[in-house]
Amino acid sequence: MKISFLASHNGSSAKAIIKAIRTAKLDAEIGVLITNNRDSNILQWCLENDIEVHHISAKTHRGEDNADEAIQTVLRDAETNLVVCSGYMKEIGPATLRVYPYKILNIHPALLPKYGGKGMYGDHVHQAVLDAGEKESGATVHYVTDGIDEGPVIKQQVIAVETGDTLDSLRSKVQLCEPRLYLSALQDILKDE
Repeated sequence: MKISFLASHNGSSAKAIIKAIRTAKLDAEIGVLITNNRDSNILQWCLENDIEVHHISAKTHRGEDNADEAIQTVLRDAETNLVVCSGYMKEIGPATLRVYPYKILNIHPALLPKYGGKGMYGDHVHQAVLDAGEKESGATVHYVTDGIDEGPVIKQQVIAVETGDTLDSLRSKVQLCEPRLYLSALQDILKDE
């Protein structure tokens, strides 16, 4: 099973999964990493850690449709079986979704279906959870479909929202669980394959 990655900024989950593959905690091969951000930390990290990396965006490929075609081509050329989104801040295009139906995973910083959809990412999610007075939040690994955060849930991790939690403290708690949750979900998927 070859896993490739899409990331826009730090790619912390991608880094954790790549480390797990390299230390034999995850029985898979590393494919490629695609970023839409030439200034991303993950691009530099890949160059320093011998990971094949591609910068593909609407700017580099003259439009979203061309970028989408380029992404699915790079993924196929790398013989990718599974795609992991790690803080990828763009919608996955129809060409890529068509080639990889139910083979693209994302992690969302809340318990979907709550606090998902357009505009619900990062601190927007955590603030909405706090504003609603929720007693729990967490993270969700789900399949990517053409609706934002609407794909089937694979696995969730519940985190207690405590009295006195702030945006920073809730973000930290959720971010701490995300790499472990992603790794666990991938291990389950690989067992099923």
